[in-house]
Amino acid sequence: MSATPVIAIFDVGKTNKKLFLFDENYKIVFERSARFNEMEDEDGFPCENVESLRSSVFDSLHEVFNNAAFEIKAINASGYGASFVNVDESGKAVTPLYNYLKPYPEDLKKQFYDTYGGEKEFSYVTASPVLGHLNSGMQLYWLKYKKPELFKRIKFSLHLPQYLSYLISGKFYSDITSVGCHTNLWNFKLNDYHEWVYKEGIIDKLAPIVPADQVVAAEFNSKSFFAGVGLHDSSAALIPYLVNFHEPFILISTGTWCISLNPFNNQPLTAEELECDCLSYMTFKGKTVKASRLFAGNEHEQQVKRIAEFFNISHAFYKTIEYNPETIAALQKKEDAGFKNKDTKILLKESLFAQRDVSAFSSEEEAYHQLMADIATQQFASTQLVLKGTEVKRIFVDGGFSKNSIYMNLLASLFPEIEVFAASMAQATAVGTALSIHHCWNKKPLPNDIIELKYFSAISPVF
Repeated sequence: MSATPVIAIFDVGKTNKKLFLFDENYKIVFERSARFNEMEDEDGFPCENVESLRSSVFDSLHEVFNNAAFEIKAINASGYGASFVNVDESGKAVTPLYNYLKPYPEDLKKQFYDTYGGEKEFSYVTASPVLGHLNSGMQLYWLKYKKPELFKRIKFSLHLPQYLSYLISGKFYSDITSVGCHTNLWNFKLNDYHEWVYKEGIIDKLAPIVPADQVVAAEFNSKSFFAGVGLHDSSAALIPYLVNFHEPFILISTGTWCISLNPFNNQPLTAEELECDCLSYMTFKGKTVKASRLFAGNEHEQQVKRIAEFFNISHAFYKTIEYNPETIAALQKKEDAGFKNKDTKILLKESLFAQRDVSAFSSEEEAYHQLMADIATQQFASTQLVLKGTEVKRIFVDGGFSKNSIYMNLLASLFPEIEVFAASMAQATAVGTALSIHHCWNKKPLPNDIIELKYFSAISPVF
């Protein structure tokens, strides 16, 4: 039998590091997953183990290139954002891969924003809420002023997806999906790096930006293939939807964070939207995507524990609870049931269910319906921030909440004028990363059947 032509995709998340092989129909034909123990940076803060990651990439390449069942035509990578690997001229990491949750020095933050126009104006221009190290450009500013000797040793600061690309191709590049993701680096009004990047000499540490669908010829163990330049994971996850749907839509990507992505809203962020945790992403074609974030997955996890402990049941109790419209109708009659008219800023920042007394509910089923109603109400407010002023007719929900019948039915009722679908596809981020360089390795047409949709109709108004 002849070898199956495939594309290899490295998909590196905070927890799981995965390698997939997709055939020409974008079916997974091989999968490998790894998890690494964190190490500590020089300040004792937990961080990614770059050496383990590097070794794992090369071990994986050896494995798949030595597998006679597959012919590796191309390789690409995706990774989480706000993370730089700082390398010297030989490509060796000269600093840890600092954790974006590492506390940022207040004095340095004040120095930066005082110098460059203040938090509000700067955030507006860069579409970046003030997030400390989560604004990855601030990591380089911190290195320059707090660790100058380390800073001098840096040849290139590569966002994680581009470091993975470097390991595969040996080439140093930057990519707009990483640079444009709440980094404090990009001036969205001028479509160029912000002036501070030039004034502080940060530009000298950044590799040239190339199109996200660009490929370079590469070789491994005397076998030739095309290598992509890597993609930020949120931008990659949007690609299958952009390929399959051309009418305006919003994708709500659910997990620990629930992110509403509207690729049909390229209006500049307002000060109010920034205060409500809105930001801008970039598509792999370099177009602005307005997005809003909600910490709903984390909220769900914490409040499920509280319900379970009160009723003395398993934390997995919610997995067997289905949507009950009668329970919702009963909750609607309570005076304090809904928060729909509450101030949006408060609504998105406060844990609604955390304010409730669990003993007020007759059962775990009733309590859980109220929790999901509170989360859906917050989701409505969050998604509205990127929906307004656009012609969106469909909302797609993927990730964990897409499988939650209560969440999906409530969301459909909150958006009665819009079609709401639960979307299901295996490994959307990895598929999107593969689709971005479809042109270089796959002679078949772009697939139109890789996303399964389940429609939810609006049953009755919620709160």
